Amino acid sequence: MKSLRLLIVFLLFSVNAAVAQEHPTISAQANSVYVGADGKFEAAPDTAQLQLSVSAQENTSEAAFQRASKNVEQVKQVLRANGIDLKAATIGFLSVQPVYEPRPKLHVNGYRVTTDVTLKLKDFSKVGPITQQLADANVSETQTLNYTLENIDEAKNKAVEDAYRRARNSADTLARAAGRTVGDLSYASVDTFENVRVPMPHMARAMSAMAGAAPPAPTEEFTPQSVTVTAHVNALFTLK
Repeated sequence: MKSLRLLIVFLLFSVNAAVAQEHPTISAQANSVYVGADGKFEAAPDTAQLQLSVSAQENTSEAAFQRASKNVEQVKQVLRANGIDLKAATIGFLSVQPVYEPRPKLHVNGYRVTTDVTLKLKDFSKVGPITQQLADANVSETQTLNYTLENIDEAKNKAVEDAYRRARNSADTLARAAGRTVGDLSYASVDTFENVRVPMPHMARAMSAMAGAAPPAPTEEFTPQSVTVTAHVNALFTLK
């Protein structure tokens, strides 16, 4: 019976220790209140980022390089035609890979050269025409369009302000219920997060192959998704 009691006591101690690890006790100073709150700020994106996968396959590596270079030059021509400074685009390294034919015997069947072109646009009205012209030029296999917020610091500040306001309101409510008032802020911690949006790729060659009238721009009748930045604030206030 004594062994059973010892076992029960040990189990209770283990449960209490586990709970203590999951929910650590926050040490606060006397005559103070500790609160936490979440805040957010939504902003319209300020940048459209278009990424193209440019590739070419030929019998020789030299021919593949020449064709890939020609495709990249066509991309430049589309950008120039739309009044885009080429400095707004970046291009990755041209990489070459042999293409193997497994049957009847493993041998090199050709060479494939690939690279990525990334374009950042501030004028959203040019997104539709550029994506359509690039699709018609048939120079890339995929087009990935994503809207981002480059001026993220200001949005983070707004989210922190919202979180702090909520935390202060909670502290005021608690202090008022206890017949006290909130004093100065003695400690605070801040975490900020940006929502992640998965970009949707468009098959460029499939769009250019559509029969009949020219297909509408990929962004027609759509508005860019807003960017949401969230913040969490933990704050320790003194009580009067």
